[in-house]
Amino acid sequence: MNEVDSDGMSLRRPRRGHEALRPGRLLRALPTPHGTPFTFAYALVLLATAIYTDYGDEATVNQLLRESSTDAAHLAEQPLVVLVASALWIAGGLYSLYGILFVLVVSALERRTGGARTAGVFLLGHVLATLATELPVAGAVAAGRLPEASLHRLDYGISFGVMACIGALAGLLGPRAKWTVLGLAFLMCAQDLVEFADPLASWGHPIALLTGMACWGLLRDRGPATGGASAPAAGAGSAAGAAGRAGSGAVPSPLGAPLEGGRAGAPQQRLGGAAVGRGVREETLQRGCAQCAGQEVPVQAVAQARQGLPVLGEACEEPL
Repeated sequence: MNEVDSDGMSLRRPRRGHEALRPGRLLRALPTPHGTPFTFAYALVLLATAIYTDYGDEATVNQLLRESSTDAAHLAEQPLVVLVASALWIAGGLYSLYGILFVLVVSALERRTGGARTAGVFLLGHVLATLATELPVAGAVAAGRLPEASLHRLDYGISFGVMACIGALAGLLGPRAKWTVLGLAFLMCAQDLVEFADPLASWGHPIALLTGMACWGLLRDRGPATGGASAPAAGAGSAAGAAGRAGSGAVPSPLGAPLEGGRAGAPQQRLGGAAVGRGVREETLQRGCAQCAGQEVPVQAVAQARQGLPVLGEACEEPL
């Protein structure tokens, strides 16, 4: 239903789709050095290596990629070095889809879980998917089912880590966005398996996606403590409230009868022009005669005055 202004003109609300495409919202999705330091620093490294891949010396680039490859031979010789080095490159360079997904997905995950857990999910997906695809190759070569050249197959890139972050991020979204993201991710994996252009990557992507989904229980924040923890808090609040009422003169006392037409239980009444609180402290009145002027009346006299009984002075025996 459209809103109408004072002139009778229809006012249409902007659609959510248009709001999502505003430049400001798109800019807020990008990583920043303060909001997402892990994604920001990592993106700068990937940008530098992608530029060098596209515009650097071809022979040098090929040599660096071969030395960074997580093939079976390198994993057997120096596993830690190549597992880290292979994640510093984007397969496809500046025009890779996974480079765009890295900026959007990993930064969104870091805003929700922090840099440490985001880096853990990325590294876990990258390592597990790499080992799950390369170790069977080594076993097949040892069994004589694949040629020895398969041990030196070029394998690098960030796609496994990005796919794991997609799976982890989906668990932190609402139901509709969650299944939309997972549906698109599984379509990408299914397309890889149908085309089967790269067997290792085709099986590695769904493995990495499932690895990220397995991290849902570790990434979701626990709810506030309930049950026994809330009872002491409530008791403390009641005690604090009672103390506050005592300090302000609002604690009920035996001297709670109506006075001068006032209702019982009123926070404060007045007698003889002086404020009389309902607290636990001793209350005083000023005597009305000349001989007793300035002398204080004890609490019993206050009680008698509230009950409408005459109160006599000690020296003159005149009523107050």
